This record gives sequence, structure tokens and C-alpha cells, in this order.
Amino acid sequence: MKNIAIILAGGTGSRVGGETPKQFLPLPDGRTILEHSVDAFEQAVPIHEIVIVMHPDWIPEAEAIVARNSWRKVKQIISGGSERWESSWNAISLFLKDDKKDPDTFYWFHDAARPFVSQDILRRVAEALKTHLAVTVAVPITDTLYHVHNAKVEHIPNRKEYMRAQTPQAFHYLVIGPAYMRAIEKGKIEATDDVGILMKYNPEVEVFIVEGDETNKKITYKEDLANR
Repeated sequence: MKNIAIILAGGTGSRVGGETPKQFLPLPDGRTILEHSVDAFEQAVPIHEIVIVMHPDWIPEAEAIVARNSWRKVKQIISGGSERWESSWNAISLFLKDDKKDPDTFYWFHDAARPFVSQDILRRVAEALKTHLAVTVAVPITDTLYHVHNAKVEHIPNRKEYMRAQTPQAFHYLVIGPAYMRAIEKGKIEATDDVGILMKYNPEVEVFIVEGDETNKKITYKEDLANR
């Protein structure tokens, strides 16, 4: 089994504010969001390679960070797309062209904006991949949910039937690759993450859930930088 982590860092982080993409902003310890995210996979025993997907204008900055940290697993930094799915596909297509790839290769997609992913979560994903072709991370919902229409509550669903998605999301290349190819053939892609692509374009593959952690939060707003 070969596990390749794809760190999706192509966004601009407009909701955080400022001209610097949020993945380059420092956390309280002085290290950037990107450094924390990549380092988690660098330290993870199950991970063999890391690819960083970055906006082309910021690739030199990412290269400097990689050199500064002397990471050994980071093999490439590639350009991302304007949408998340394009960034994922850029990485997938890169590996699909490799005739020498391990036939038991798994791609792990992780949002760079989730810098606090734990080694326990990564171990749980790796263990689940021994018996499943697709694995995602999620946490239970504790708040009441409203189904809203025209600013009015229409229905209150059973929150026990829902979970909040996290990353990483990991897939055997033989299930996620064809799903993306089918999606691209269709032309209009509306899925918000890689699990969404798989479920819509390769629905016969079941997605197994491993439990995440509340600390594995996504940095979305400026306040998130100070509050772990």
C-alpha cells in the first residue's frame, strides 16, 4: 500500500481578510497554517509522499517553506485551479500518468486550512483503508439543525442522522480517478469536496467514516487564528 497526501492549499482565504492567502498566515506559535498541515503528514508513519497544490503565484513562497522545514516526503508543488475540484484533479491526473505507480495506491486529500489534524485521526484513516476503498473523517453534530426556506424554519431534521465533514478524505486511485473523469466528461461539477465527487460519479463505492475531532477545525475567519 502506498499513501500519497495531497495538501489542497490553492485558495485565497478571502474570508480571513488581507492580501496574504490564509495558509501563509502564522498561528500563535509563529509557524504558518501550511507548515502545521504539511508537517502533520510529514510526521505520519502511513504517509509515503506529499504533494502540495498551490496557487501558481504563491508557489515560490511554498517552496521556501518546504526548504526551511527540510521535509523529505514533499515531492512536488503543483498549480491548483479556480475551484477545489480542479486542484484535486490536477493532482490525480499527475499520478494517473505514472506507469510505475503502486497498484495499491491511495490518495489522501486534506485542506491546508485544517492545521490541527492529529496523528490519531491519520492512524484511524490508514487502518480503515486496509478494508475500505474510500474513507472520510467526520464528527457528530451537537447543534439543532434547521431546514430553512425564505428565512423561515420548515423542518427540524434528526441531527443523529447527520455528521460534519472533515479531512483528510482518502480513496483508492481506481475509484476516485474514474469518478473525476466521469465528472469532467459531464461538464458541470457542483460537488463541494472529493467525497461528493465520488458519491455522484462513482456511487457504487461505499464511503466509510472514521471519527474526527473538534480540534480538527478549519481556519475560516480571522478569529480562528487565535482560537484553537
